[in-house]
Amino acid sequence: MMIHIERRLLSAAMAASLWGLVMLMPVNPAHADDSFYLPPEPLPAGLPGDVIRSRSSLAGPPGARALADAWQVMYMSTDGLGKPAVVTGTVLVPKGEDPAAVPIIGLAPGTAGPAFRCAPSKMIDKGAYYEQPAINDMLARGYAVAVTDYVGYHPNPATTYIVGESMGAALLNVVRAAQRLPEAGLSESAPVMLRGYSQGGGAAMWAGEMLGSYAPELNLRGIAAGGVPANLAQVALPLNGQDGFGVLLYALLGQDNLYPELSLAPFLNAQGQQAVADMVSDMCVLELLQDFQGVSLSDVTDINPLTGPRLQRIAENELGSAGIGVPVYQYHEVEDGLVAYGQAVSLRNQYCNAGVNLTWQAQDTEGSSGVIRHINLAYRGNEGVNQFIDQVMAGVPPASNCAASP
Repeated sequence: MMIHIERRLLSAAMAASLWGLVMLMPVNPAHADDSFYLPPEPLPAGLPGDVIRSRSSLAGPPGARALADAWQVMYMSTDGLGKPAVVTGTVLVPKGEDPAAVPIIGLAPGTAGPAFRCAPSKMIDKGAYYEQPAINDMLARGYAVAVTDYVGYHPNPATTYIVGESMGAALLNVVRAAQRLPEAGLSESAPVMLRGYSQGGGAAMWAGEMLGSYAPELNLRGIAAGGVPANLAQVALPLNGQDGFGVLLYALLGQDNLYPELSLAPFLNAQGQQAVADMVSDMCVLELLQDFQGVSLSDVTDINPLTGPRLQRIAENELGSAGIGVPVYQYHEVEDGLVAYGQAVSLRNQYCNAGVNLTWQAQDTEGSSGVIRHINLAYRGNEGVNQFIDQVMAGVPPASNCAASP
């Protein structure tokens, strides 16, 4: 079946929820030169979290600039194979506070998209970041915020989307980078919380599972994670032919960018080749959802790419094989159309069985579609996350509700 992939308009509600008119915002003229994002060759010697370079940044739109000073950073990390990698991100420190005394929130972004222009640090500096409300909430409460871009955002982007150990390392290391950035003045012993939604929820949980072996020195107090993609097979398969197909295709591309034995190219037909080229050159998350509504793998491939080697890598990126030693707040939309609800319940049960102090919150946002519901909770879930973080930072985390039915 031949298809024509074109720009399809989402409902006004979905478009407003994601970006509104953010793409019309002007670029910071001081940052028109993209060379800041170019990885040095060869990579410098250093430890994960070491800062390679930094520069002053805008903290977001005017309201955020009134709350915080900000810097873009490039720092050392590791990829999903454990090899050295460089990652960019943003460090924000609330104004009017003693930076040496403020706690740090490591914010793991939700899906941004494969194109270079989608990098969260670029969007924050542009005043166009769709998770800015969460950042502002943290800054207004007196917390510093460290936001990772994840691996692969540079002028020739190669993002390793949804690869667990890559995301978890990038998040833990942006917190380390924030602590090691001289201009920020933050303490290396500062209390730390991790939070994220959707891809970010997965990254936060991966960071929690990795903490003991990867970053045991961090003073991690808790994790808040929503819309968590814990089992990628159970998340991906329901997206085939549905509104979220662009996210599925992006996930396959993200694997290709890391694992040397995987390549989507031999499976793609001519339209699939064009679709992938368009994704990498210019698509952020809104375009992924707009352009690929209702598309399926059979439309863009001649042979199903979900074969043995890829399925093995998908299985390696499942959460739940290790416990988390700090309080966890996990929340999910019951009719989520992008990240399946059932697999989140399974992760909740795995953590509870492992003795994790977990607070589970299932929410019904009553949106017009499953995708809208996923987006709704990205914003409506902030109140519960803020309350959880404040409680944990005050030393009174909520009691686990693992004994209750999910």
